This record gives sequence, C-alpha cells and structure tokens, in this order.
Amino acid sequence: MSISNVTIFMPSVLTLIGVPGLESVQCWIGVPFCAMYLIAMIGNFLLLIIIMSERSLHQPMYIFLGMLGVTDIALSTSIVPKMLGIFWFHVTEIYFDSCLLQMWLIHTFQCTESGILLAMALDRYVAICYPLRHAAIFSHKLVTQIAAMVTLRAAILVTPCLILIKIRLQFYHTTVISHSYCEHMAVVKLAAENIRVNKICGLFVAFTVAGLDIVLITLSYIQIFITVFRLPQKEARLKAFNTCVAHICVFLQFYSLGFFSFFAHRFGSHIPPYIHILFSSTYLLVPPFLNPLVYGAKTKQIRVHMVKLFCSKNLL
Repeated sequence: MSISNVTIFMPSVLTLIGVPGLESVQCWIGVPFCAMYLIAMIGNFLLLIIIMSERSLHQPMYIFLGMLGVTDIALSTSIVPKMLGIFWFHVTEIYFDSCLLQMWLIHTFQCTESGILLAMALDRYVAICYPLRHAAIFSHKLVTQIAAMVTLRAAILVTPCLILIKIRLQFYHTTVISHSYCEHMAVVKLAAENIRVNKICGLFVAFTVAGLDIVLITLSYIQIFITVFRLPQKEARLKAFNTCVAHICVFLQFYSLGFFSFFAHRFGSHIPPYIHILFSSTYLLVPPFLNPLVYGAKTKQIRVHMVKLFCSKNLL
C-alpha cells in the first residue's frame, strides 16, 4: 500500500495479513502451529481429566495447575483458529469489534496466566518454608478467592486499553494489520491520531502485572532456595527442589519469551517484521504447548496417574 494523507473514519472491518513478507509460504507455516495447538489441547485436557478424577490431586498445587490448563486452552483457542484461517484459507478480514474482543481475550488470558504462576510460586513457598501451616493457609476457600482475584485483575486491567481505542482513536491510516492476530500495539499503530495515552496504558498494564508478578515470584523462590539449602539431609533437599523444577521451567519460558516479544514490538524497529510476528505468535503458543509436557514429565503424581489412565484404557 502506498502512503497517503487519506484517513479512514471508524472502520468496521480490519484485515490481518498474517506474516508480512512470508505470505507465499504461510500455508506451510500453519502446519507447526496447528501441530502445537493440537498437542496443547490434548495435553491440557488430559491434565484436567487427571486432576478432576483423582481425589488425591485435589490440592492447591494441582488446582492451580488445572487453572493453568484451562487458561492455556482458552488462550490458544482465541488465537489459532483465526490464524489458521489466514494461513490456509486466506480469511483475512475481521470485524473491528471482533478484533477488539480477540485482543481483550488474548491479553486477559496472558495476565491470568501470570497471576496463576504467582499463585503457584506462593503455594510452593508456603509448602516448603512453612509445611506445618500450609494446609491451614492454603484452604479451598483461599484458593477460590485467589482464582477470582487473578481473573478479575486481568479483566479489569486490560479493559481500559480497549476502551481507549474505542473512544479516542477514530481515524486510521489503514485497515491492514501486519500481524497474524489482533495485538494491542499492532492495532494502535494503525491510528492517524496521537497514540501516546494508549502506549502508556499498555506499558502500565504490562509492568503492573508482569513486573509485580516477576518480583514476587523471584522473592518466593529466593526464600525457597534458602530454606532448601538449609535442610540437613541431601535427600530432603532434592525432594524439595524437585517439587519446584517444573514451576521454574514454566516461569522462565513464559516471562523470557514474553518480554522479548513485548519490547521488540515497541522498541525493536531494526528487527525484520516477519521475525517479530513469527516470534510473538510462537510465544503465545509455546506455554500452552509446553506446560502439560513439562508438568507431565517433572511431576511424579501427574506422571503416575497418566500411566494409570492409559493402562486402564488398554486393559478395557
């Protein structure tokens, strides 16, 4: 498209082009994304079935893991079907309000996942540092309250970003989004008006959620490691550390990928667009794809019940 002074007033339809510069091979790009999505769905549904069916897993750690699975299913489902529609069937158009809804869902589920990871870290902190008080502190009532607070925090913080787009931004240079899904800054950059307030709002949400959660998670694990290394027996240290390995792996991959994508979109003007789009799309699918694999491999109780589930089916 050539650059012109023509602006569009409140467009009703936007166009997602997928991966700019790689349009000719998008049909092949869709294959690994589809495979990751299917594995994520199967893995997370299996986790949920095991957690729901086994009463011994009705503990805070596994309830939070179940919440993480539900969030991962919702996050990947809000992205992949439309993405594959673009890659395989060239269904590029999306209604403006539908685009805002997809944006709200994606960023709300991202914030929710961050909050769940914080809750899991705090659960491990209390379980290892104060084992005798864990059952009293992390009651089912508190777990329910944490789930509600995490969800409400995400929804409340993300909503103003959408309201600002809807109210403030009325004129747009183009209706073509150089992305495979409706990301906040990708939509905001289409506007022909001052977007400083929208940028500040996005940064505020990111640093309020991710910044606070990362600090609290890091402090929790520092205290956990101090407590673990003070244990007199090597076996006890290994057992305590093993309960945290899966959480640490998920925590590192979620935030490292997330921060790269976040800063690349805002400050990485030297990064080729197709690299950023591919990376940001992959980043949203990697946690739902890896989480059930990591927890299935690293958590003994999940692994044992997974084997029992498949063995019982084979016997039938």
